[in-house]
Amino acid sequence: MYKNFKIVKVNYKYCDFLRKYDNKVSYNAGTKDLRPFIGVLFKIDKFEYFAPLSSPKKKHKQLRNTIDLIKINKGKYGVINFNNMIPVKSNNYEEFDLNKKTSNKKEIQRIALMNNQLRWLTSNKKDIYTKSRLLYNLYKNNKLSKNIKTRCCNFPLLEEKCKEYNNK
Repeated sequence: MYKNFKIVKVNYKYCDFLRKYDNKVSYNAGTKDLRPFIGVLFKIDKFEYFAPLSSPKKKHKQLRNTIDLIKINKGKYGVINFNNMIPVKSNNYEEFDLNKKTSNKKEIQRIALMNNQLRWLTSNKKDIYTKSRLLYNLYKNNKLSKNIKTRCCNFPLLEEKCKEYNNK
C-alpha cells in the first residue's frame, strides 16, 4: 500500500514554471544541488507528490509537529514541509545518488544526513502518508484554517500546471 521513499531532485525549470502560478513553490536553483525533495508521499489520480526537506536548524527543535510540518527525528534531521509539496511526473525529477563517492567533507555530511532522513522517513511511512493525504484533502475541500491554507501551495492549480508543463 505504501511505496518506498526516495530522495530526488526536482528539475529547477519545472519548479520555476510552477512558481509563476504559485509563489509558495520552493526555490530550487539549477546551479547547486539545492532542495532535494523526498519521494512519493501519495498518489492521487495521475500525480505523485513530493515534499521538500529542510536541513536541521536550531529552530526546528522548538517547533511542534503540525498538519503541514513533521519534524524528522524530533528536528535532529530537519523537517518535511507538507505545505510546499508539489505534484510531479517522473520526467520532472531524478533520483539523488545516496551512494555517491566523494572526498568533499560537506558533501559527505550532506549525504549522511539524507541517508538518516530516509531511514527515519521509511520507519515512519504510515504517519507520513496519512498526514500528507489529510492536508491535501482538507485543502481541496476548503476545510483548512485560513492561516494554514495561506502557507500551502495550491495543490489543484499545480496539478493543472503539471499537466500543462508535461504535455508540451
